[in-house]
Amino acid sequence: MLPLDLIRRDPDSVRRAAELKGEPAPVDEILDLDRRWREATTAAESARAQQKQLSKRFAETRDQADLENAKQVGEEAKREQAVAEELRARLDELLLEVPNLFDESVPVGEDEADNVVLREWGAKPSFDFAPRPHYELGVGFDFERAAKVSGSRFTFLVGPAARLERALAQFMLDVHTGEHGYTEVAPPYLVNSATMTGTANLPKFAGDSFRIEGRDLWLVPTAEVPVTNLHRDEILEPADLPRRYVAFSPCFRSEAGAAGKDTRGYIRQHQFHKVELVKLCTPETSMQEFEALTADAESILQRLGLHYRVLSMCTGDMGFAQYKKYDLEAWAPGLGRFVEVSSCSLFNDFQARRANLRYRPAAGEPPRFLHTINGSGLATIRVVDAVLETYQQSDGTVTVPEVLRSYMGGAEVIGSPAG
Repeated sequence: MLPLDLIRRDPDSVRRAAELKGEPAPVDEILDLDRRWREATTAAESARAQQKQLSKRFAETRDQADLENAKQVGEEAKREQAVAEELRARLDELLLEVPNLFDESVPVGEDEADNVVLREWGAKPSFDFAPRPHYELGVGFDFERAAKVSGSRFTFLVGPAARLERALAQFMLDVHTGEHGYTEVAPPYLVNSATMTGTANLPKFAGDSFRIEGRDLWLVPTAEVPVTNLHRDEILEPADLPRRYVAFSPCFRSEAGAAGKDTRGYIRQHQFHKVELVKLCTPETSMQEFEALTADAESILQRLGLHYRVLSMCTGDMGFAQYKKYDLEAWAPGLGRFVEVSSCSLFNDFQARRANLRYRPAAGEPPRFLHTINGSGLATIRVVDAVLETYQQSDGTVTVPEVLRSYMGGAEVIGSPAG
């Protein structure tokens, strides 16, 4: 969340950022509550000071009038304090509804049409046949049986498809831990409301998440949520920064805001898997670490030989909590379009203030809030699609990318020829 003193000091910038992000921001209500909260706090403090003086005078004079006045002023102090606490609680709730600011380098725009392509890598593959979408290749997608078992937006991966996704995850984890310096974490898949609030998934995105009925537990929408909160309420030492973590986990999303989108194929599911990268760092290094995390995610696409592009997300399409955001999109020739395989986001101290993530710059100095960064490294669900469609052959089988063959038991080709 944004610091209250920033909203006091520069409310116009907060309003502008919210407007350009297309997000509501109760700035005026916050400023009014802040004024009333400070007034009530001052009144309570004044009453307590007066009570102290009257009590001290009674001790000297034993005048019952002083004692009665002290009691009355004490009751007034309690009433004002109760008002102040109620106002502050509402103020804290509203602060969670204010979106983050954005970096000056972020393009101003309304929607995905205004996102800017920063770079592309590789070339679109060419075929001497009409490429098929992944769900028409004989590699092991079973949507019909999944619908009977769980409903829409679920998929059984069977045989080669299941092994391919597992191979991709293992490959990504090995690269990120062995070459990019990330520490692997196996996180919980259920988290409490405080944890969801810490990453700004609550209160705004409650409708896109699954909650366990009767329990303060949510299914993780991404490993970002538990991993970012790994050091919640801690003060880290600068020598231990940046912290770089990688986690592979299932992700669960109700997709309440995505009705009707990507309803066919293995694209937008209620349950999917993702390798997630998370960094905790100092403000001075966060932009550099953000670019490095993006490069780490890109390296996976390059090793897989997938054509992709990097988009700088505009203000209207970047999200509530992000300070800067890149999307990585891989080309899926069977679908004839790019599909998002990673979103890399810099939050500055927006999440850290919610999760109380801090570090001490030097001995004796007060702690400061960390900056947080995350990104998919990568989302295996869409990478499976891009790999299958990029490496498909005319008979419906798929050539296994060379970097994955050791993870696939040496297999060079998967799938069954189309009948």
